[in-house]
Amino acid sequence: MASRGGPRAAGTDGSDFQHRERVASHYQMSVTLKSEIKKLIYTHVVIWLLLLAQMVVGHLKLLPHDQVAMPYQWEYPYLLSILPSLMGLLSFPRNNISYLVLSMISTGLFSMAPLIYGAMEMFPMAQQLYRHGKAYRFIFGFSAVSVMYLVVVVAAQVHGWQLYYSKKLLDSWFTSTQEKKKK
Repeated sequence: MASRGGPRAAGTDGSDFQHRERVASHYQMSVTLKSEIKKLIYTHVVIWLLLLAQMVVGHLKLLPHDQVAMPYQWEYPYLLSILPSLMGLLSFPRNNISYLVLSMISTGLFSMAPLIYGAMEMFPMAQQLYRHGKAYRFIFGFSAVSVMYLVVVVAAQVHGWQLYYSKKLLDSWFTSTQEKKKK
């Protein structure tokens, strides 16, 4: 390397600093995964707000019953699914492993479990709709069971990817922690 006024060290052209400019891979991965998880959380919040709106409109009878059906039973516990997402967001600023683990566990409990229950709860109505063409609940002219199955499928994918990326982020944070302990 060159000094301010003196000659360069022998055998260098001054470009040997590039290897020191790279960011460790687990830090790069952490930033990327946090970004992906945030996108999934924001998507989850949109789904959550739509379900909340359907529940409020259904219970307060703001629209006729043939336009917005009363909510299914699985939708009530699913409202708690916002808590794991908030816990996940809280884990990001300081790479808080315990918050991320709690977020992952509670995502299974408050998000995935109600979705599985919802798929089972709506199955007989879906069977009746597709065998006999009879639907008794509607959301803006569409069969409520069809609309809600679509919501269940999308929400299950969002939460599945959220769990997958959270696990990868947790592994990245453990790699970072282990390297710090070695030093």
